[in-house]
Amino acid sequence: MKLQTYSEDYILSLTSVRDNEVKLGERVLTVSSINTFFEDLVNSPARFVLLGLPEDIGVKANFGRTGARSAWTQALKSFLNVQSNDYLSGSETLVLGHIDFADLLEQAEKLNPLFEEQATQLRNLVEEVDKRVIKIVKLIVKAGKLPIIIGGGHNNSYPIIKAVAEGLHEGGSSAEKAINCINLDPHSDFRPLEGRHSGNGFSYAHNEGVLKRYFILGIHQNYQPQEVLSVLKTHPDLGYITFESITLLDKTDFGSAVMDGINFVKDRPAGIEIDMDALTMMPSSAETPSGFLVNNARQYIHRAGCLLDPAYLHIAEGAPSLSGNPEDNRVAKTIAYLITDFMKAIRPPAKSK
Repeated sequence: MKLQTYSEDYILSLTSVRDNEVKLGERVLTVSSINTFFEDLVNSPARFVLLGLPEDIGVKANFGRTGARSAWTQALKSFLNVQSNDYLSGSETLVLGHIDFADLLEQAEKLNPLFEEQATQLRNLVEEVDKRVIKIVKLIVKAGKLPIIIGGGHNNSYPIIKAVAEGLHEGGSSAEKAINCINLDPHSDFRPLEGRHSGNGFSYAHNEGVLKRYFILGIHQNYQPQEVLSVLKTHPDLGYITFESITLLDKTDFGSAVMDGINFVKDRPAGIEIDMDALTMMPSSAETPSGFLVNNARQYIHRAGCLLDPAYLHIAEGAPSLSGNPEDNRVAKTIAYLITDFMKAIRPPAKSK
C-alpha cells in the first residue's frame, strides 16, 4: 500500500514548540503503524483525517505548470503551528500522512504532453494515481471519518468523489451512492472524457454516476471552452456563477453566490472543493492576476461547512514552489486558514467571540 503514515515524533519535528503555548501539532492524533492504520482510524476519537496528495501528474497531463506536489508538506507545517486554544484544540484531528507517488512522478518527469503518445502515457499514469487515492480515501470514510485532503492536482477530485460516494453507501445503487459537490474555481474541470487529467475530474465522476449535482462558483468567462459551457448551461444537475457576474456585472455579490451554490447541492452529502487558482496572485498551476481574495475563500469554506452535510474538503492546485521565493508562505498559510475554518464550521468552539 502506497501510504506513508506519520509518527508523533515526525509531527513534533514540524512543530515549533514554545513555553507557555500549545500548538495543534502537540495535540493532533496519529496512527500507530501502517499495518494497523484502519483499526486505528476506526477507534480514534478524531472527527477529521488529514491526508496529503503530493503529485502534479494530472496537471502536467492537462498542459499545466507543475509544482502542486510541493503544497502538502508546507501546508501541514503551517497547520501544525496554529495555536491550540478554545477555538480549535487539535485533538479532533488525526494526521494520517500522505500517499506516495514517487515512482509515478519519476515516470512522468520523462514525458512531454505536447507529444500525443506521451500525453496518453501521462494520462495513464493519472489512472494509477486514481487507484491509490480511491483505496485510501475509501478506508477513511468507511472508518467514519471526514477526510480533509490537500493536493496535488484537481485531477484528484474524481478519485475522491468516487471513494467517498462508495465509502458512504457501499452496496447501494449508483443513484444512492452519488454525492454532490461545490467548487470554488475559475475553471469547470468538466472537460471531455479524453483520458484522465486535472481538467476533467468532475466530468469523469459525473459520467460514472458517483457525482450527482455539481456547482462551480466563480468560473472565468475567458477560460470556458464553448463545448463545456454548452453542457453546463443545459444539464439540470450542473450549475455555475461566473466570476464576472459577481465582480464586474453586479448581478450578485459573493455571499449571495455562495448561498446559491449551497442551495443547489444541499439535498445530499456534498464535497467542498477549492482550487487555489481562484485566488488572486496565489502561486498555483494556473495563477491569475484577477481572482477572489483569501477572505472570500475563507467565507466560502465557513458557510459551506456550516450549511451543508460535508462529505469531504479538498484543497487543490496550490504550488508554493512556483513562487520563486523559498520564504514565501502564502500558499501554506492560506491552506492552514482554510483547513481550520472548515473544522471550526463543523465543530463550533465553546467560546465563539
